[in-house]
Amino acid sequence: MPSLLGIDSGLTVTKAVVFDVDGTAISVARRRVSQRIPKPRFVERDMHELWSATAEAIREAIALSGRPASDIQAVAATAHGDGIYLVDGGLRPLGNGIVSLDSRAGDIVDLWTTNGVAEKAITLTGQAPHVSAPSALLAFIHDHEPERFSHIGHIMSCKDWLRFCLTGSAGTDRTEASTSFVDVETQGYSEEALHLFGLDALSDALLPAARSDEIVGRVTAEAARLTGLVEGTPVAAGLHDVVASALGAGGYAEGVVAIVAGTYSINETLTSKARVDRRWFCRNAIAPGIWNAMSISPASSANYEWFIEKLCAADWTRCEAEGVTIHALLASEIDAALARPSPLLFHPYLYGSPYGASASGSFFGLGGWHDRGDMLRAVLEGIAFNHRIHVDALREGFAFTEARLSGGISRNPAVVQMFADVLAMPVTVTGTDEAAAWGAALCAGVGAGIYHDLQSASNRREPGGTCRPDPGRSSDYEKRYRLFVEIAETMKPLWPKIAGLADQSAAHPAQ
Repeated sequence: MPSLLGIDSGLTVTKAVVFDVDGTAISVARRRVSQRIPKPRFVERDMHELWSATAEAIREAIALSGRPASDIQAVAATAHGDGIYLVDGGLRPLGNGIVSLDSRAGDIVDLWTTNGVAEKAITLTGQAPHVSAPSALLAFIHDHEPERFSHIGHIMSCKDWLRFCLTGSAGTDRTEASTSFVDVETQGYSEEALHLFGLDALSDALLPAARSDEIVGRVTAEAARLTGLVEGTPVAAGLHDVVASALGAGGYAEGVVAIVAGTYSINETLTSKARVDRRWFCRNAIAPGIWNAMSISPASSANYEWFIEKLCAADWTRCEAEGVTIHALLASEIDAALARPSPLLFHPYLYGSPYGASASGSFFGLGGWHDRGDMLRAVLEGIAFNHRIHVDALREGFAFTEARLSGGISRNPAVVQMFADVLAMPVTVTGTDEAAAWGAALCAGVGAGIYHDLQSASNRREPGGTCRPDPGRSSDYEKRYRLFVEIAETMKPLWPKIAGLADQSAAHPAQ
């Protein structure tokens, strides 16, 4: 029976999913990929380890499917966007890959913000440079690692590296190409953009960009040996995981805002007109003449995962031993907290925010009578409130009346209802737990001729259900949200001072 393989490589886990052509996930295999943090703000991964882990996951997924590898008609990968994976002229890794949680280029972005480069970049490329943008990271390497810079042969994204390992062909796709160096109007590479960032020397290092659903190579003999795939299996170009998630969740359309509550708060909508604003990125969509407007920050469900890891460790260990999920245990505590009034607010800025790099996570209104459920409720509400900041920005530029939600926390019906009440619009959850991998598999399926086009193919999966806002709860959340934003605005000048305390402590360590 025909099937498809979608690869989804996130910031900590790379996974392979074998799908039936109707979108049913037949098997899933995961491997953790270790992050390397050699110094503060540097977040990297070994490129060989990434490929090895992905190959292992593919082999396991094929075995778990119970089907022969010859059933797999095509393969495509998606992965975390932004960051950079550099190779030299011989297509060998040039140091570790740099992931999108890296913020070493903060000073460069601050300089570009003050000297006018950022403003020019918005007009030219449709987006302001940020700390993990290829433009900022390459400028950092130019300034601090000139030897490494001089040996750059090609600039890859994470999924481009996996594609190369599968096929031996180097290239990217339209969605990934537009992360820094594309003219927002023409949707093609811009020498002017390279010059703006002082990176003229890299014009030959930019990879050719194909459509995400275009077959760009075939599985090599070596890749087949490592993965268990059949040599010669077609491989499509793949796409940026933000776009893949929207596509796989059935939210890749105008009039819909696709929301991914993952490590990043991702909020996006399609538009047939290039419209730029510093509050969102205007990047290439899959097809020419269409753009993807996305407003994001690293401030979503990673905060919930942090809470579980740091404050629920004993229960987590017990749940694993008993074969149940920690989320099921905590759901009852969250439900109980939602049933009672609480002044507790949480700003989910443990890893970043829309308010600058110095913002930090914080509880407000915490009293000695509050329990873990109250705190978890505040964490989840804070995540929803931060998504609303981005959704409200997009609402000012684009028209949409419904939301599609994916991400781990969307499996909790109470959280889905919370998003509907906070956003005051219907929220539909995806019909698959593997939206990004399914988005990649859809590209593979179109490339292999299984589907006619991506838009119709993405509707093959039935949605997982819709929550509609309750007027009373939406009114209550409106008040809480306004106070949440007011506190954040008040904290903007204070967060840098708080962050500065760490520098003071480092200068005077305890004896």
